[in-house]
Amino acid sequence: MTPQNTMKKYERALASQDWGLVEPLLHKDICVTFSNGTYKGLHEVKSVFESNFASIKNEKYTISNLHWAHISNTSAVCLYEFNWKGMINGELCSGGGRGTSVLIFEDEQWQIMTEHLGLNAS
Repeated sequence: MTPQNTMKKYERALASQDWGLVEPLLHKDICVTFSNGTYKGLHEVKSVFESNFASIKNEKYTISNLHWAHISNTSAVCLYEFNWKGMINGELCSGGGRGTSVLIFEDEQWQIMTEHLGLNAS
């Protein structure tokens, strides 16, 4: 598996809204920053992801325009755009922004070590 393949799997896993598919792609010490805070470790990240999954029904999630700023045998940095749309409380909602993910190669697999998501600059 390559870091590029890992990000493709991550996009599909997030779109599935199934934590069981997302978790294997994340490092045990994952750190995720959303607009509402920073979450550290699998326990905190699981909680916020599952909360998002529960609040957004029929979500469509995409990652596009990936730019690999760095790739080595043990680490990779990817910048991208993300978009989502789905139903929240019966209303169609959507959003998106920019993301940065840092991946590391450990225990013979690529895992996301950190993810930072933010709004697009105006």
